[in-house]
Amino acid sequence: MTRLRLTHLAAAAALCAFGLPAGAMAQDCEHPIGAVLSLSGSMAAIGSAIGDAGQLAVDHMNEAGGLLGCKAAYRLRDDQGQPSIGVDAAKSLVEIEGVEALLGAIQSGITMPILTAVTVPEKVTQISCCSSAPSFTQLAREGGTEGYFFRTLPTVRPQGFVMAALAKERGYGKTAVIYVNSDYGLSLAKAFQEGVEAGGGSVAVMVPYNQEQASYRAEVTEALRSDPDSLFLVAFPADGATAMREWISLGGAQNLLLSNALRASEFVEAVGAKYLTKAVGIDNAQVAGPSVDAFNISWEEVFGEKPNGPGLHTMYDAAAVALLAAEAAGTYEGTAIRDKVREITGPGGQVVHPGAEGFKLAKEVLAGGGKITYVGATGPIVFDEFGDVTGPYLIWGVGEDGSLTTVDTWSVEKVSELMAKNAK
Repeated sequence: MTRLRLTHLAAAAALCAFGLPAGAMAQDCEHPIGAVLSLSGSMAAIGSAIGDAGQLAVDHMNEAGGLLGCKAAYRLRDDQGQPSIGVDAAKSLVEIEGVEALLGAIQSGITMPILTAVTVPEKVTQISCCSSAPSFTQLAREGGTEGYFFRTLPTVRPQGFVMAALAKERGYGKTAVIYVNSDYGLSLAKAFQEGVEAGGGSVAVMVPYNQEQASYRAEVTEALRSDPDSLFLVAFPADGATAMREWISLGGAQNLLLSNALRASEFVEAVGAKYLTKAVGIDNAQVAGPSVDAFNISWEEVFGEKPNGPGLHTMYDAAAVALLAAEAAGTYEGTAIRDKVREITGPGGQVVHPGAEGFKLAKEVLAGGGKITYVGATGPIVFDEFGDVTGPYLIWGVGEDGSLTTVDTWSVEKVSELMAKNAK
């Protein structure tokens, strides 16, 4: 730990030792909550909205009286879609600004080097909203995360199997897969292929693409050579729209399966809703209930629209878990935060929900020596031994007016049944 980080901790501890009353917040001290997200390039639109979700959680904590007697300060940095830039940003946040809880990144290929090069060596708790590659589970299984990594959305493997089941239901017997050439894209594409084959079918072709290219005509042409009857596109909105427009212009079938990151209005607008009315996509769902309603209402009050897009609910929960774990720990220190994450989300405590009132209640209970159970914007959160969660899925479509519609939902039980049926 650097001298600067020790100085931050010592100063904060001294300020908090003055015995501020419950709910009070010192204006001359702060605890920096770091976030590294893709805010430019092909991820700019969804990255910015995801960043707003983290800011909302921090704002709610400050409205509730702050973090450990100080202001929670949101430190958001742009990784520009590049692992090296993401690592540099994380190092700056941790080593210079004293961050002990880091949120991010969005892309698995950026989250992983931040984890291995920065947060684990520096003993900083890292919580990702959006990195779903199975490689993190494997790293945790091998002891490589040392328990410092958590994520608030399920891994891609169940997503792939659910999409394979949807393809079978729709009678697609020859699906081409075009996927972003990253840990996330490859893992989801392989899971889909495994699911299709487990159901007795086969994938026509698997074609990777590299991000932020002006055209994907070569990849689309390669996919079309297999004469597919459908397409599973695993992409982010900007690149996905480019590839989809070329797929349509070259005569590709409009029997479309879409990954979770494409559930974004900018993707629909760039492609044209009339070409997507037969499309079906997947995303992480939220169970119905007061905790989800609390987040949705808060989002609409601030932004004037429904929280309709990937990563918003899971980012809020990532930030909320980090903040509440720190409050429960009684100190802003990475290992202490890590050790409280499962406690503040586990059963048996006073249930608290998203929002300033929920966080205020949480602070009051913790100050009185009690235990809380945070039920979040995604519903109940239970982290397994590897820092993973399970959850339901939303099956979405596109209306003729361009609206993102709900086609179906898959409960945790339904997903588990599918995975057990196809377990090797």
